[in-house]
Amino acid sequence: MGTRLTSHVDDPDAKRPRPESLPVVVGIDGSSSAIEAARWAAREAARRRTTLQLISAFGWPETRHLGDPGFGGHYRETMLKGTRAEVSAAAEAAAEAAPGVEISELVVDGFPVPQLAAASSRAGLVVLGDRGLGGFTTLLVGSVAIGLAARAVCPVVVVRGERPSDAGPVVVGIDGSQISEAALAFAFEAAATRKVPLIAVHTWTDYVLDAAVAPLLDWDAIEADEHRLLAERLAGWIGKYPDVEVRRVVLRDRPAHALIEQATVTAAQLVVVGSHGRGGMVGLVLGSVSHAVLHHSPCPVAVVRTDPSAAAL
Repeated sequence: MGTRLTSHVDDPDAKRPRPESLPVVVGIDGSSSAIEAARWAAREAARRRTTLQLISAFGWPETRHLGDPGFGGHYRETMLKGTRAEVSAAAEAAAEAAPGVEISELVVDGFPVPQLAAASSRAGLVVLGDRGLGGFTTLLVGSVAIGLAARAVCPVVVVRGERPSDAGPVVVGIDGSQISEAALAFAFEAAATRKVPLIAVHTWTDYVLDAAVAPLLDWDAIEADEHRLLAERLAGWIGKYPDVEVRRVVLRDRPAHALIEQATVTAAQLVVVGSHGRGGMVGLVLGSVSHAVLHHSPCPVAVVRTDPSAAAL
């Protein structure tokens, strides 16, 4: 394993190889959350039979600015040495979690979100801890995780939970849109690879209806229609993955609340949500459901973009 300092910009629009042939990339920042992410990612790389790359972004301005203490090159080298040591420690943890997986270490020159977003163009999956060194509570997802989930070319997994495990089902949210189709592709492959059940959650609510109209509706008929909709959405995927046990959950509830509750009561190992992709405002790009699940899920969360290249493992 070698570490080098480099600076590069990848073209996210370049033709990507199939995701299963690409490495799993992990963002490292020296936090305990990043160590857990490295362990999770190593096991995922083993399942995919691919390589693992640990990346830490080392941002150090070349120009002086007002208030610069002027520590100079010696201080920079000391910080760089510490960053390399953090990546090496994460590599050791990953090697213990998944012996035999090929692991590489890389320290890049720049800031985390743009560098990891660039790395996502040559990765099958990017993995992060839910809180970096600046995290405050278990309910706050780090800014890097939120920013990358909105910008990455490939799917992003944010490792959450006190003890992320490889047991339990995979939970996926389905709303009938192209966003949920991309998430379904990822979720079915994840469940098939892990040999665990898939819980497909579809919700419907009446909160947008006027109070005077709601009592006039046939809620039993609406629920029956929602069950049929879910069955239609799943039919093709069940045919493609006949060995995956699928459990259908249709609830009159808010999507994020239902997903978090299902993940909790079933002790899920992974929740999969869709993302709208790129945009100017991160909170709006991710959408309210994926944003809420990233903040409150009891287990790791996979955010899958709608792009065809990001729709499958």
